[in-house]
Amino acid sequence: MTPAPDAIAERLEAVREHTLAILEPLDPEWITRSPDPIMSPPAWDMAHIAAYEELWLVTRLGQSPPLHPDMADTYDAFATPRAVRGEIRILDAEESREYMRRTRERALAVLAGADLSEDAPDLTRGGFVWHMVAQHEAQHNETLLQTLQLMPAGTFSPCAVTLPPAAAPVTGPDPVAIDGGPLMMGSDGAHGALDCERPCHPTEVASFLLDRHPVTIGRHLEFMADGGYAHPGHWSEAGWAWRCEADITAPLHWQPDGEGGWQRTQFGCTESLDPAEILCHVSFFEAEAHARWAGGRLPTEHEWEMAARPSPTSRNEVWAPWGDTGHEGRANLGAHSFRPSHAGAYPAGVAPSGCEQMMGDVWEWTSTRFDAYPGFRAFPYREYAEPFFGNENRVLRGGSWATQSVAARITFRNWDLPERRQIFAGLRLAWNTA
Repeated sequence: MTPAPDAIAERLEAVREHTLAILEPLDPEWITRSPDPIMSPPAWDMAHIAAYEELWLVTRLGQSPPLHPDMADTYDAFATPRAVRGEIRILDAEESREYMRRTRERALAVLAGADLSEDAPDLTRGGFVWHMVAQHEAQHNETLLQTLQLMPAGTFSPCAVTLPPAAAPVTGPDPVAIDGGPLMMGSDGAHGALDCERPCHPTEVASFLLDRHPVTIGRHLEFMADGGYAHPGHWSEAGWAWRCEADITAPLHWQPDGEGGWQRTQFGCTESLDPAEILCHVSFFEAEAHARWAGGRLPTEHEWEMAARPSPTSRNEVWAPWGDTGHEGRANLGAHSFRPSHAGAYPAGVAPSGCEQMMGDVWEWTSTRFDAYPGFRAFPYREYAEPFFGNENRVLRGGSWATQSVAARITFRNWDLPERRQIFAGLRLAWNTA
């Protein structure tokens, strides 16, 4: 079905409002600074969002020149890596906002005359390129929140909504048996699926067990109390080398509380740990070590998708484990909570497999290395995913509390290096059945 231009414009505007709202509580002095070389100054992300929209919607579709041709390399993510973005000339906050505003005006003018029909070229058919641009901005919203979480106390003070309580505390693993069999994995393009999610293809998955909920803070505290960070037997060789070299003794943002326990700093606010909350800010190496300590392992991404799909053998794609309805009351998405929820807090979002909270709260590490699906075709540009195939990146699934629904779906593949901890990532345990 051909989408209405007004609906596409509303989606773009909703994401833009979210971008600006995220940055509203930020100390203006920090908008052009980065707290860590692995992240960008927020103003760089703002102008990069505009440059990406301008490239695809204004320059390539509209055949109009860019507003800042002299800064094309500055806002090219490959030409200007993160480590140098805080050291070069970039647009300031007001210049970046103006760049975003003017680009959006020009992009909407192109949209008004675009062919979105099923007979249109791949780029515009069904509004694909506009959905891609909205997703790109939403993904940078999450990256912005990672940056803001790394900033010093007092520089960013968001207002968070109250999360629903769980009906009963989740105190340990609750394995759900998942029958093996055929799986139609990936996407043929529904809900704006990007190239690394395509094509939908058949595969076989053996029977396995998957924890009903993601691992909680309380369970990770048990891992720590049992010497989890000091016992090399729980760790891979690479993970143990990383842990020792970086002197890792707890998840990112955790500190000793001075009384033999632990606390954390959450967006500049130091607070006690809530054992019922879903664990966040652990690396793949930490997730893998926790899983081994617990007598399990991390799921493969095939297993994760098998458990998340409402119909594993169908190509009829829905965006969430519960179907195609909205996420309100079913998942912690949209960057309103600024933290994961309690395990068990969203029973209405349960997948037919019986697993809960597979969408939102935290990205879930899988054991799978990021690579191309059979029949992969880079589209509309190879730099989105292809350069990251076949190296150390691991796949993450499910989205986090910071992910917007426009960039969340059961086929979405996130990826990162195994040592990364600034991302809003946790884990879910899996076990073999035999």
